[in-house]
Amino acid sequence: MRAAYIDEFGPAHSIRFGALADPRPGAHDVLVDVEMTTANHVDTFIRAGAVRTAVEFPFVVGRDLVGRVAAVGERVTGFEAGERVWCNSLGHAGRQGAAAERAVVPAERLYRLPDGVDPESAVTQLHPAATAYLGLVTHGGLRAGSTVVVVGAAGNVGSAMVVIASRAGARVVAVAHGRDAAHCRALGADTVVDRTRDDLGARLARVCPEGVDLYVDAAGVNDLATAVDLLAWRGRIVLLAGLRTTPALPAGPLYVRDRSVVGFAITGAPAAELADAARCVNDLLAQGRLRPREVRVLPLSATAEVHRMLEANELNGRRVALTTA
Repeated sequence: MRAAYIDEFGPAHSIRFGALADPRPGAHDVLVDVEMTTANHVDTFIRAGAVRTAVEFPFVVGRDLVGRVAAVGERVTGFEAGERVWCNSLGHAGRQGAAAERAVVPAERLYRLPDGVDPESAVTQLHPAATAYLGLVTHGGLRAGSTVVVVGAAGNVGSAMVVIASRAGARVVAVAHGRDAAHCRALGADTVVDRTRDDLGARLARVCPEGVDLYVDAAGVNDLATAVDLLAWRGRIVLLAGLRTTPALPAGPLYVRDRSVVGFAITGAPAAELADAARCVNDLLAQGRLRPREVRVLPLSATAEVHRMLEANELNGRRVALTTA
């Protein structure tokens, strides 16, 4: 099979594209003919060695795929050859990645793609939407009626957060560039606050007079001084981006009002949590609620270039689907 892989951790140009031996599924695995994959910022972290995780070289990069079942392991039930399926947790923790013509997926990490959903669009939403669900629900305790602030609301993860929080019955305050206000409102935001203007904290305080129950930062700004002061009693901050940020934490205002800060990465999510997220993702995909703003389709051989573009911030909100065709 053809695959995008590395022989050692390194920069984007260390990704090679060529032939590797076809993988063989174990008893609890499913062999998938990959149709589409993509690249996320976390894939660049793993490729560069910035995130410690078990890999075996040559290492196929990438975590997300949409494809069709080619074969199932002897102890796998519930999947049949030809079914269109997806996964968003390959390429770390000892699992080879998705950027190949064929991939082995543990059955507990594989999900059916709803009928009628476009694979090119879907593959770009799997990682952002699952991350959004885990941040809001699993780690943020999202509840109907709560006030949720989403920083980076026009980005890939942030957009999915707006959709999920709105759908759950929360009041959503989106923090985004002013030019993205209409986009955020179309996703379900009740209020949009322009991140480019001065006194962001004061403006957020005015639109959230009773405090913020859940403050999620998908942009990696991680301004805890501002965020902590905005929280209601027992309000929570969820951090999920900004790998190299080192913000100051105002500890006093945090603990005297039972406020909290939690960080998480989808890379460490167990299979059961990913399956919970997958049910939400599939529901939203089937309803047409997860819509990338723009998808650029490139061949699998362009994987190294896509990693370079991600690290250079050249995609500007666009998502890339890498096709094996």
